[in-house]
Amino acid sequence: MRIAITTAIATLLLLSTAFGTFAQEFTKGVVNKVDAKAKKVTIKHEDLKNLDMPAMTMVFRVEDPALLQKLKEGAAIEFVAERVNGKLVVTQVK
Repeated sequence: MRIAITTAIATLLLLSTAFGTFAQEFTKGVVNKVDAKAKKVTIKHEDLKNLDMPAMTMVFRVEDPALLQKLKEGAAIEFVAERVNGKLVVTQVK
């Protein structure tokens, strides 16, 4: 009985770690500037926990043109930023 409980707990811990790795955490921010030609956006954002960065205003690349269309100056957004090939890129917006 004790082995079954220990095995169940270990399995749950492994699964929660695996699913946590794939979950994307959205960060709140406000769009300050959109530069569609350069595919960049300036966002004043809260802490970016996945990148271990404090709240600040910074420029991100946006590689997906569909995401650029969602970004308007002054808009409050929630977004995911990731490090792609050494550059900070907005990969999701809602």
